[in-house]
Amino acid sequence: MRPLPADACAALVERGDPDRFAATMAAPPALRPRLWPLYAYNLEVARAPWVTQQPLIAEMRLQWWRDVVAGDAAPAHEVAGPLMGLVRDAGLPRDALDGMAAARRWDIGTDPFEDQAAMDRYLEDTGGALMELAARALGAEARVAGLARGAGWAMAVAQFLRAAPDLSARGRVPLVDDGPDALRDLAARALARLDAVRGVPRGVAPAFWPGWQTRGLLRRVATDPAAVTEGRMALPEFTRRAGLLWRALSGRP
Repeated sequence: MRPLPADACAALVERGDPDRFAATMAAPPALRPRLWPLYAYNLEVARAPWVTQQPLIAEMRLQWWRDVVAGDAAPAHEVAGPLMGLVRDAGLPRDALDGMAAARRWDIGTDPFEDQAAMDRYLEDTGGALMELAARALGAEARVAGLARGAGWAMAVAQFLRAAPDLSARGRVPLVDDGPDALRDLAARALARLDAVRGVPRGVAPAFWPGWQTRGLLRRVATDPAAVTEGRMALPEFTRRAGLLWRALSGRP
């Protein structure tokens, strides 16, 4: 794997997504440049709906990224250039990148999800796609890429549930059903996708590492669903650090 110019992307991730930055720094140095552009792109499209109160401008920001992904010539941009270099070098599917930006249109408005299936698709197209792309960037074949998509969806579930109180405070309606039974069911489905992860090559495992807190967060929801609406999902600092350290030492996903 040849190195890619991704220093600016790494700096962006360090500022905007410290947990994912820590997980990537735990990976072998040679693999990190193949992850930074994806994680920086994720930050760019995730924050596009929130940096302005004007829906049209937010739509334009997301469309700009969709045009970048669809084109062959990357603009002179600190994220777009390395991202498209990675797309070409690793043969990443552009439709998955486009879907990540398209899904973020939900964040622009205040309408709730139509149903649980719509919420599931949003999490699949954002967190699921990101982890799949990261695995493919590290050389994963189709089976492992599919496992990464499932693990990424589970991670997105945990993160979304943790963010639910803040989203509600911002005028969003994040959850289709915030009742205890519905939350337990969602956590159980996410845990099942984590449990399916098997046989991941050591060289691809770092793509899974950003989800090191996922199982602990989901187990908390399963046993105490009120932790979601009451904003009590955060894990103890020791638990957080130990989970990542174990993965880095063991080389497991």
